[in-house]
Amino acid sequence: MQANFCLNGLSPMPAAAPVKKLSFKQQQLLLREDAILDSVNRMLAVKGYDLMTMDEVAADVGISKASLYKHFASKDALAAASMTRLLDRTLAVIAALPESLGPVDRLKEVVRWAVRTHLDDEMPLLPSTRSTIQQALITHTPYLERLSQVTETLGGWILAAQESGELSSDLPGEVILYTIYARSCDPVGNFLKMGGAFQPDEIVEYLITTTFNGLAAR
Repeated sequence: MQANFCLNGLSPMPAAAPVKKLSFKQQQLLLREDAILDSVNRMLAVKGYDLMTMDEVAADVGISKASLYKHFASKDALAAASMTRLLDRTLAVIAALPESLGPVDRLKEVVRWAVRTHLDDEMPLLPSTRSTIQQALITHTPYLERLSQVTETLGGWILAAQESGELSSDLPGEVILYTIYARSCDPVGNFLKMGGAFQPDEIVEYLITTTFNGLAAR
């Protein structure tokens, strides 16, 4: 926490500017945007970007299409905002991890959260190389900034785990990184969930095991 005075004890620090309170209208707009992004998040998780339409989003939120366009100028902008919010959630999960955890355990916790979110139909399908959302994302600066933060953090943990021998140093770091990213949209979890033989927590741990320990007998 920052002290109120400079370290030399002579010059007081300037008082922090008061936070400007949002007007009722501004609060309502933010709440509506959250509702819109919640709807988009669900649709991206279930249908994917290419099958999602602005008409469906407007109908799901209970607003007119014209009102939707006042918040987001296009379907691309809407999807980019949703994906950016997903990365904000990812960064919050990362920030909340106990400092006592080692790099592999940190990676496992991120994968656990991603798989649980996916099983709850709250994880947007990651854009494939063929998806038309790709162009929208690579031109959306907030998304790129957050993606860079997540990638840098996970990459650092992977490197540390390889150096300590906890993860194979024979594999390129990119292979491990994208394997971890892929768990957030892994259809294996969906198939196991639909089969009904396993509880969600069991499915999560099975995917953790196959991701980090493989399929070979130990």
